[in-house]
Amino acid sequence: MGHRLTRIYTRTGDDGTTGLGDGMRVAKDCARVEALGAVDELNSILGVLLAEPLGPELAEPLVCVQHTLFDLGGELSVAGSLIVQERRIEELEALLDRWNAELAPLKDFILPGGTRTAAICHLARSICRRAERRVYTLFRQETVSPVALRYLNRLSDLLFVLARTLNKAGGAGDVLWQPAKREDPDR
Repeated sequence: MGHRLTRIYTRTGDDGTTGLGDGMRVAKDCARVEALGAVDELNSILGVLLAEPLGPELAEPLVCVQHTLFDLGGELSVAGSLIVQERRIEELEALLDRWNAELAPLKDFILPGGTRTAAICHLARSICRRAERRVYTLFRQETVSPVALRYLNRLSDLLFVLARTLNKAGGAGDVLWQPAKREDPDR
């Protein structure tokens, strides 16, 4: 096992830098740290979602996703590192196919909302998209595995389908976008 934290504060980041997994010190707002932070934020909102009563058929895959996101953080913390494997994308796609098969086809855009769990899931989806953008920014500047980008892209799709699944399970259904509402609030 790696380093054990004996103290939480080290004071080494007081100068606006942070240490990466390879020991290199970088600015806290560099592209690599921004990508790491977005993936960490995504993992944290999934923790919030998992605090809701989801049932094991939905919760267990999300716990696996959290572990993969932690692996992805490790990968991003060491330039050139490859930890997340293609099979993780295949697992997401299998879940997507299974969960989406139980939903009605979409004919309209939907709004984030419905049940509390679906709303949290939509928030996770939007944070996932931000993480994907941050990793892509890093990808354009430095070495990043394209698997990381594909994983985040597929994960955001999965979270969209999961939000719909949660709304269906909660009896709320999808919240459909109604463009006329913008023009005439009395409609």
